[in-house]
Amino acid sequence: MATPAKYVWKPSRARRVLLDGFTVPARGGTRSANPPSWPAKDPADVLDYVLDISAACLGDEGDAVATLDVQVSPSQPGDLTLNSASVDGDLVVLWFSAGFAGTLYTVTATIGTTSGRVIARSVLLPVEALATPALPASVLTDQTGAPIIDQSNNPILSTD
Repeated sequence: MATPAKYVWKPSRARRVLLDGFTVPARGGTRSANPPSWPAKDPADVLDYVLDISAACLGDEGDAVATLDVQVSPSQPGDLTLNSASVDGDLVVLWFSAGFAGTLYTVTATIGTTSGRVIARSVLLPVEALATPALPASVLTDQTGAPIIDQSNNPILSTD
């Protein structure tokens, strides 16, 4: 009798930020004052974003995330929304949705570990209009094929 295979979900490495600042920079190097940044998301995206605190746990292999507090700024109705948060050892997985295109959000996580460390870091998450809606066939275009728009940036439709 065949046993069905079960899918094991893993967070995307494409949206993983390694929280650094726990090691001494190379001789002559400097630390960046800018917070790290995740790749941009579209307002319609619902995606996983990962914070990796493994550098803070070096030398204490049994240490792991025990507590988590996440704040998003700005935080008004329709802004970036934290759908859920989970942990896997020294990884924090945050699922975000919504947000307004053209807004740079700051996600601040305060992470407590099983050995008593407390790590507070901010990561930037830009929200951009990445999906372009298809224009209806009735849109009027100029000689270059670009849609003709009104004063409110809405495409003008043919009445035919």
